[in-house]
Amino acid sequence: MAQYKMHLLVCGGTGCRASQSEKIAVNLKEEIKNLGLENEAQVVITGCFGFCEKGPIVKIVPDNTFYTQVKPEDCKEIISEHVLKGRKVTRLLYEDPSTKEHISDSKHMGFYQKQIRIALRNCGFINPENIDEYIARDGYAALGKVLTEMTPQQVIDLIKKSGLRGRGGGGFPTGLKWEIAAGNKADQKYVVCNADEGDPGAFMDRSILEGDPNSIIEAMAICGYCIGATKGIVYIRAEYPLAIERLKIAARQCREYGLLGKDILGSGFDFDLELRYGAGAFVCGEETALIHSMEGLRGEPTVKPPFPAQSGYLGKPTNVNNVETFANIPAIILKGAEWFSSIGSEKSKGTKVFALAGKINNVGLIEVPMGTTLREVIFEIGGGIKDGKKFKAVQTGGPSGGCLTEKHLDTPIDFDNLIAAGSMMGSGGMIVMDEDDCMVSVAKFYLEFTVDESCGKCAPCRVGNKRLHEMLEKICSGKGTIEDVEYLKNLGAVIKDTALCGLGQTSPNPVLSTIQHFYDEYKAHVTERICPAGQCKALKLYTILTDKCTGCTACSRSCPVGAISGEKRQPHVIDADKCIRCGACYDKCKFTAIHVQ
Repeated sequence: MAQYKMHLLVCGGTGCRASQSEKIAVNLKEEIKNLGLENEAQVVITGCFGFCEKGPIVKIVPDNTFYTQVKPEDCKEIISEHVLKGRKVTRLLYEDPSTKEHISDSKHMGFYQKQIRIALRNCGFINPENIDEYIARDGYAALGKVLTEMTPQQVIDLIKKSGLRGRGGGGFPTGLKWEIAAGNKADQKYVVCNADEGDPGAFMDRSILEGDPNSIIEAMAICGYCIGATKGIVYIRAEYPLAIERLKIAARQCREYGLLGKDILGSGFDFDLELRYGAGAFVCGEETALIHSMEGLRGEPTVKPPFPAQSGYLGKPTNVNNVETFANIPAIILKGAEWFSSIGSEKSKGTKVFALAGKINNVGLIEVPMGTTLREVIFEIGGGIKDGKKFKAVQTGGPSGGCLTEKHLDTPIDFDNLIAAGSMMGSGGMIVMDEDDCMVSVAKFYLEFTVDESCGKCAPCRVGNKRLHEMLEKICSGKGTIEDVEYLKNLGAVIKDTALCGLGQTSPNPVLSTIQHFYDEYKAHVTERICPAGQCKALKLYTILTDKCTGCTACSRSCPVGAISGEKRQPHVIDADKCIRCGACYDKCKFTAIHVQ
């Protein structure tokens, strides 16, 4: 086997692949070959580095040089300058926005400095399609330790002691969940990995599966050993083709190495897994709906108890954990419960992966210790708000979460603090909003999503959320009243108390939290008939500034309803009654004479 002096790690996650990272890898290999450096340098396609805002990324080790926003045409310079001559390509290095200094080592970037990577420990470091690279980083050592040195109860006790809680949104203690499943006797049990993340803007589970699929397989096997299950199922949405492909490759290689199948590592323990594909239904992230979908039934939740640990897939005891939860297991086994529990806060141990998106400079995937504040995440790791705009709110927990404001910026992020603030952890979506966002429209967006994704089984969710959405549409169109705002609050509270599953019970959160923190914005919509953020189309008022209008007629010629009149070279006028607020005049005016309020 060749001993390379240098490795060029190319991000092979979905985001960078969409920006030609595959072509970058091909070009790098070609340039290496052209210069006769095949025995000196190797190109490795890895999983996601997390810094999606600056992708595609090429990282060179061992000097840890971090090249950002690389294009296929940059490859020749990278090889000829860096690999051949040892000179860094400065223009491709990360530039600190505050100091304007070029930083070559990712360890010194604000985006990475406060992160601790446990679930993401291998993403961006190994080729996810090569099991040997996973094994080289202690892969399957945890499974070997469990099968040869520990009883199932000892493993469960270790997970309980670590304080690991489910990362899929519910936050239920993982070790306790395993213990319940282990205590229910049956001729067959199942381990299910919930890879059906459906929150808008969330891509945590997808990135782990794309960058480190073996960690999930190893953790599922460990869980199977603990609860007495010989079969595992990964329920993954069909919209994740790259994650599916890499899972299949990892499972095939595991079987070739004897790490899946009969008598694993000569221990007498049998375990294998299969993939089941979801059609992208958000409700199937709820474990009972997920199980019904796997059984070929409608993806609808059922009342608990019985819990899946008692009666789940095909009526057998079933343990369901999401991808990120499983990703923590091997590290806990190898490093110990005390190590894991030393990270995080009192009641929320370890780290949490977030998909940081929205009006933020550093969009990407981050993993921070529980207890890190929102301010640290948004302004230090996230690099602050785009274009110097003012921070307005952050939505945590996706459609099930709430909007938090400036007064919450010093809130430590953990399960209990976010709930106390009127939001929730959820699976890890975090969308940042600035001063230009209308919070009524934001609430309407999330309700539209929930209405579309509701399975329709219970009336509070099926009918109640539809009524909430209709009321928000009424308010955004300038037809609402102050009584409608009170109606939203009352109906939202009823839905939370009466809906069948977690989707319905949390669906009013975006509405209730925005009313609580941005009541003045709702009031402006219904009493003054204005949208303070200028986002609600029906509430926009277009006027022409006479001192700026040259009478060029560009606006009147673009108006589809003839609402603009005036003579050539004379100031024009917009008839507010005819105006349909399409914005065509605003787009066409070259003299900034169209004023919008």
